[in-house]
Amino acid sequence: MAVDPPLAASYDICRRLNVQHGRTYYLATLLLPPHKRPAVHALYAFARYADEIVDDQRTGASAGDRTAELESWGSRFLTELRSGMSTDPVGRAVVDTVRRWDIPVPLFEDFLASMRMDLTVTRYPTYADLERYMWGSAAVVGLQMLPVLEVLGPVEEATPYAVALGQAFQLTNFLRDVAEDLRRGRVYLPEEDLAGHGVTTDALAGGSVDGQFRRLMAFEIDRTRALYRQAEPGIGLLHPTSRDCVRTALRLYEGILDEIAAADYDVFSRRAKVGRARRLAVAGPGFLRALAIRAGYRPTTGRTL
Repeated sequence: MAVDPPLAASYDICRRLNVQHGRTYYLATLLLPPHKRPAVHALYAFARYADEIVDDQRTGASAGDRTAELESWGSRFLTELRSGMSTDPVGRAVVDTVRRWDIPVPLFEDFLASMRMDLTVTRYPTYADLERYMWGSAAVVGLQMLPVLEVLGPVEEATPYAVALGQAFQLTNFLRDVAEDLRRGRVYLPEEDLAGHGVTTDALAGGSVDGQFRRLMAFEIDRTRALYRQAEPGIGLLHPTSRDCVRTALRLYEGILDEIAAADYDVFSRRAKVGRARRLAVAGPGFLRALAIRAGYRPTTGRTL
């Protein structure tokens, strides 16, 4: 299937954004068949673009400025999504992905709603409050991916697993980025958890890694690991050509939790990340399996680029 040059260029922009900002995610994407990868890059680029607006650190860029920019961009994007046409470099690829893979538009509406929350909400009293935010910021991202990953049975069966994995990824990012989020004036650790472990926001701001903070982090890591365990059975519901990608992403992101624990829960002095050796050890066998499974696989008509 021929692709017009502007669309091909849009997909390449999305791919490069994925390479630059989501190396672990990009590595897992390489385990997918080539025709599925552009869709994943486009969905990643869409989320990244919204994040860049919300986290805009330009001098003089007020919350009001960012809100206006997000509203303008989001409204234009949704209009283009419904019309099936876009001239925006990233939007063009996303619109094509949504059309090509039949991704429900309301998932993007919910994502943008959570991005708007980031501009006004800086604390979450309970985990239930955080879950409401994560529905749009994380769970719907997993649901956007399901058509691309190809669910073998009813999509409804895979939905709770995709939601759990999206939440697990999001919580892992929150735990890794406590210091970075604090610099932006946000705390994603529920206030009920802070209070329950005797940790104050002042102690967080001071970067104190004491026994109370370590117990708090261990508690949050246990909760996140439980979500990974809850999500893992859902991998078997996906097309065989997609399983190693998701399994690899799960293992690598869960590895970030291992790195946080190995650093004695100090997330202030350095950013936890999985080393290259471990990334290759996890992804290598999956890549070989993916190649074997991919042999003889024929993409669904109309979904190749």
